Amino acid sequence: MAQHDEDGATAASTPADPAAAPEVHLAYKVDIVVIGAGQAGLSSAYHLHELGLAPGRGYLVLDKAPAPGGAWQYRWPSLTLSTVNRVHDLPGMAFADVIDPGLTEVPASQAVPRYYEAYERKFELPVYRPVTVKVVCARGERFRVETDKETFSARGLINATGTWETPYIPDYPGRESFRGRQLHTRDYRTAEAFAGQRVLVVGGGISAVQILDEISRVTDTIWVTRSEPRFRDRPFTPEDGRAAVALVEDRVRRGLIPGSIVSVTGLPLTPALRAARERGVLARRPMFSAITPEGVRWADGQEEKVDVILWCTGFRSSLDHLAPLQIREDDGGIVMTGRLATEVARDPRIHLVGYGPSASTIGANRAGAAAARELTATLGIGGISANPLPSPGGGGSA
Repeated sequence: MAQHDEDGATAASTPADPAAAPEVHLAYKVDIVVIGAGQAGLSSAYHLHELGLAPGRGYLVLDKAPAPGGAWQYRWPSLTLSTVNRVHDLPGMAFADVIDPGLTEVPASQAVPRYYEAYERKFELPVYRPVTVKVVCARGERFRVETDKETFSARGLINATGTWETPYIPDYPGRESFRGRQLHTRDYRTAEAFAGQRVLVVGGGISAVQILDEISRVTDTIWVTRSEPRFRDRPFTPEDGRAAVALVEDRVRRGLIPGSIVSVTGLPLTPALRAARERGVLARRPMFSAITPEGVRWADGQEEKVDVILWCTGFRSSLDHLAPLQIREDDGGIVMTGRLATEVARDPRIHLVGYGPSASTIGANRAGAAAARELTATLGIGGISANPLPSPGGGGSA
């Protein structure tokens, strides 16, 4: 069992009561806590393992999900390996070692969790789940990590919570008055659920156009975006990727809220989207000015009736549990530093992976390596003796 730390003792009753006994809050001590077991979290854990930190005492991964797979396990069934951008290999183990690359029609929500589970098992990563981190507070030279189960005391943090838990819906006038259904990308399951309904799809990202294409095959759709979408009619090169990441990295180094990668790269014009364009589905309209009880109102005052508004408007970084650490600037951004902009400038004991330039799957791999090396160097640790997890816990088992 990990060592205990008496943290934040409080009195059980008033000091005037001579029989009062102090209530001692115990915390499991660990050097580095990784929050989240998606691509970024698993990459970070792998590199901490490679640097010699022992599972349990040296590092521990806390994961909210009930099983391996990160946010992939919640994706809609029609998102197959042929329609995702790409599932990048985690360090040390290829995706093809677990999933036959020829099985392109396997749902990503099944294939990626199988890969992550095999990965956790192969490297015996100390993933403790399901456990939800409620809040992280600074306690002198350590952090107090409070969860819905145990409390942990850590010297350093690698936050890899991604964005899936924080869907973003812009607050347009009249949104609360709409009598139809409003959903977000994360609520989408199948196109058939919208048959016979008029669906307004909002958003210009990859998920938006993929879902638009699917729904348009079974019912009437309208597509709106804030700005004119840019389609990329040529292969996406490594140089394109590096240029896109560099632009986002520049923003977070200046403490600005990171923009999306697709806003820089443009939308890949796949065969499916070419067919959708030929069917007239990609006839984008500018954003409406307000939402009415029956639909939306355009800038010229005309109204359009719709049954469903599907907000494919993206996500925000899931960082609310870090609020007491006060790492944000006044405008909401976070000044990032370090080799790959994973280190929080206000406190180098905190690294964010899967944030900003490392939000893509390939970026998350590189960021995990950089964060692990830089954080262990900051803390001056490595090669710590093994110590078991609190029970219940687990490596790769669901």
